[in-house]
Amino acid sequence: MKILALPLLLAGSLAAAQPTPVSPPTPPPAAAPWNPAAPYITAGQDEPGYRSWYMAAPWRAAQVKAFNDYLAGAQVAGVLPTWELLRTASAWQECGQQPFEVPPSEEWPHIVQTLRYVRDYVVPVIGPVEAVSVYRNPVLNKCAGGAPESAHKLDSAIDMVPLKPITREALIKTLCDEHTKYGGPYGAGLGFYAYLRFHVDSMKFRRWNMDPEVLALCPPIVHPSDIASVGQPLPPTPAPAGAAPGPVAAPAIAPAPSPERGQPH
Repeated sequence: MKILALPLLLAGSLAAAQPTPVSPPTPPPAAAPWNPAAPYITAGQDEPGYRSWYMAAPWRAAQVKAFNDYLAGAQVAGVLPTWELLRTASAWQECGQQPFEVPPSEEWPHIVQTLRYVRDYVVPVIGPVEAVSVYRNPVLNKCAGGAPESAHKLDSAIDMVPLKPITREALIKTLCDEHTKYGGPYGAGLGFYAYLRFHVDSMKFRRWNMDPEVLALCPPIVHPSDIASVGQPLPPTPAPAGAAPGPVAAPAIAPAPSPERGQPH
């Protein structure tokens, strides 16, 4: 029995000497994909939802084609996907409205200048963007809380989010710098909302939703009336009695009030 027990003891010792297998480390969870449009786009207003909306009524194909042909003729087709330019408002379901809508043809010219500005001075500095709200008919605009004179009703406004990662501070600073330098000739309006959503239209050179945090990052807007007041001659000093009257300087033009706070979009 002792002879048989010795191999068993040796086998047990060898087994105890073997290292305990170690499980491979669990990889960290994958980061969620960058999708800043997610808070604003629900099922039905995404790309599959657009296909369903497009196919639900045969006459929509002709409307969409006419709109796309108009954009192509104005040389702004492809700045943003045409189907994104048909998105209405994030509150379309609550308001009992359609997720997409082709604007009335008389409003189409308004979107052209806005798309030119996005092409020339938004995409080059922050990269591609996604439109999350464009045209809103009057009923939807009112229900969604839009201003009575909202540029969305005229198909001039585009609410967007950037598709490349960027901080809110960098987004605001970058867009404000471009808007200060180039927004005037386009009549570009620029507004900011929570997180990374921002607004561009081509109705008037202005900014709004400029809370103190945002305002500190943005250079002030200078209007032509402000420029006209720069370099005006100083008022003349009183001439000595009996001297010939000299030329009278033009009166200085008072700067226009800043439109940066509280402008409706």
